[in-house]
Amino acid sequence: MSMSTADEQAAAAEDSLTETEYRDRLRDLPPSAKLVAKVLETDSPLSQGQLAEESLLPDRTVRYALNRLEDVELVESRYSFRDARKQVYYLNH
Repeated sequence: MSMSTADEQAAAAEDSLTETEYRDRLRDLPPSAKLVAKVLETDSPLSQGQLAEESLLPDRTVRYALNRLEDVELVESRYSFRDARKQVYYLNH
């Protein structure tokens, strides 16, 4: 049994964070995670390489930042539609 559009929208609304909740989760994260989140606010979804290019951070630092953001459930990933070998990241709010 599939969910109706109204049910899907209600479920998405329950899962979405308020601006205060989003900022509270982001507050204690390292600066690199905050920068990656800011880049994703303006341009998303992006691959790890694209995030490194946009943020001017090393790949390793971007990977660390993404892990921290995933730990607090601010970022999610999916496989890229353009290249299924890559994952792209987007904000979960």
